[in-house]
Amino acid sequence: MFGSKKNKSNSLSDSELIELFRHSHDNKYIGNLYLKYSPLVLGLCIKYYKDKPKAQDAVMSIFELIIKELKKHKVENFKSWLYSVSKNYCLQEIRKNQSKLKKNDAFEVFYKESMEIDDEKHLNNKVKKEKLLNKMEKAMNLLKNEQKICLTQFYLKNKTYAEITLETGYTLNEVKSYIQNGKRNLKIKMTEK
Repeated sequence: MFGSKKNKSNSLSDSELIELFRHSHDNKYIGNLYLKYSPLVLGLCIKYYKDKPKAQDAVMSIFELIIKELKKHKVENFKSWLYSVSKNYCLQEIRKNQSKLKKNDAFEVFYKESMEIDDEKHLNNKVKKEKLLNKMEKAMNLLKNEQKICLTQFYLKNKTYAEITLETGYTLNEVKSYIQNGKRNLKIKMTEK
């Protein structure tokens, strides 16, 4: 009897599986859709990520997202909707990673410029970095609180302007200004003896 029930759910259409899922919230129906469409989603993710392990992780994340989204939205053509959701997910993750890389690059440039302040050229790199980080931490404590908060959120916690705006209540222009002025003031405070 169990085997016939399994065969029955495999023969259901996408729409029927979605409706059963929406009414029961039983993930086995999504499991059937996963078995059917995961190769398609994996192929799409590999196209964007050019890395199979990352693509496999993305497939799992996409189907977790699908579970949430199907509870909220009525989907008529699952295959094309799944393709759009998968494509958007990949593009969003790639943009997010590029944004993090840009922030890390900007901080690295700032860090290297700050290292040039240090006149003690014979110290090894680890000691230099430690000294610089201590100097940076002391300088951060001298900044206005708004600047300190925004710099920490943006560079150390990799938050976007929008996320900082939501978390702090500052306007977008204020956040940008606090980051720009905070960076300049931090460099000034680090050069002061």
